[in-house]
Amino acid sequence: MARDVSPIVKQSRREGYALAPKAHKVMAKKTGIPGEHADMRVRGGSLYLSQLREKQKVRRLYGLLEKQFAKLMQEADRTKGLTGENLLQFLERRADNAVYRAGFATTRRQARQLVSHGHFLLNGRRIDIPSIRLKPGDVLEVRPRSQKTEYFKNLDNIISSSSNVPLSWLKSDPKKMKIEIIGLPKREEAEAGINEQLIVEYYSR
Repeated sequence: MARDVSPIVKQSRREGYALAPKAHKVMAKKTGIPGEHADMRVRGGSLYLSQLREKQKVRRLYGLLEKQFAKLMQEADRTKGLTGENLLQFLERRADNAVYRAGFATTRRQARQLVSHGHFLLNGRRIDIPSIRLKPGDVLEVRPRSQKTEYFKNLDNIISSSSNVPLSWLKSDPKKMKIEIIGLPKREEAEAGINEQLIVEYYSR
C-alpha cells in the first residue's frame, strides 16, 4: 500500500503549518522552509503558488498521495453541493481520520497504521483499508484480539493525551473501544486554517 513516509516535521516546515502535534515544538524553534538553500527559494507572491501550497498542506495533513487526492477532488466536484466542502467532508469521513478524531490515536499516521494492521472492525467485519469512507450508522470497534494488546490496554491514557474536541458526527466509547458515526461532518468541524477554495481553484486551472 503506497504511502508518504517523509518526515512529518519537515513537511510541516515546508507548508508553514503543523501537520502533527510534535511539529508545533520544532516549528517554534525553526522557522522557514527546510533545506540547505531554503533562503534562495521564492516564497509567496503568485496566486498559483498559494493554491499549490494549500493543496499540498491539506493533502499531507490527511496523509494522501497526489493521485488519491486528485481522484477525491474529482468526486467532490461531481457531488451535489460546494466542491470544497464536499472534499473536506470526504476527508473527515475516512476510517483512519475517525480513529484519530475519536482520540484512539495521537496522529493521523498512527491511526492509519492501526487501521491498516487490521485492529478494527467496521460493522462487525475486519477492515485494513484506512481510506474507507464512513457513513451515519456505521460502527468502528477494536477487534477483541487487539483489545488485549498493550496499546489498547493504555487507551485511556492515549485519549487523555489527545487534543481533539468532541464532534457532532462522531460518538466514541473508550470503555467498549467503540466509535459510532451519528451524522455527517460540518464544515466548521474540519481542521482549522484550511482555505478549501484555493484547492478548488488549483484544480480548476
